[in-house]
Amino acid sequence: MLAAAAIILLITAIAHSYLGERYILIRLFSRNKLPELMGGDEFTKSTLRFAWHITSITWLGIAAVLYFDNYHSALFLYSIAAISLFSAAMAAFFTKGKHLSWVAFLSVSVLSYLSVA
Repeated sequence: MLAAAAIILLITAIAHSYLGERYILIRLFSRNKLPELMGGDEFTKSTLRFAWHITSITWLGIAAVLYFDNYHSALFLYSIAAISLFSAAMAAFFTKGKHLSWVAFLSVSVLSYLSVA
């Protein structure tokens, strides 16, 4: 179950970075009205890009721990389940279910919860 959860997170992270860069960040950065912080809009663009991709990196890290570490505590797995459930709820609520990440996060939540021995 944890391997499946890890694979779901891996796919989600790759899709998030690639699709976000291609369809959201590039289009956002082409606009002329971004806030100018620290002397220009380059800092704003760099911060948005960093914040976008650090999310994917975090999911990759969690996926690696779920996949490669065989000694998960119940607290760790319940935490992953709770965080993933909250992420699914937020994605479903704020996008009215249109952003399908809620399916991935709900799957990770259920798999993590059920894997507690």
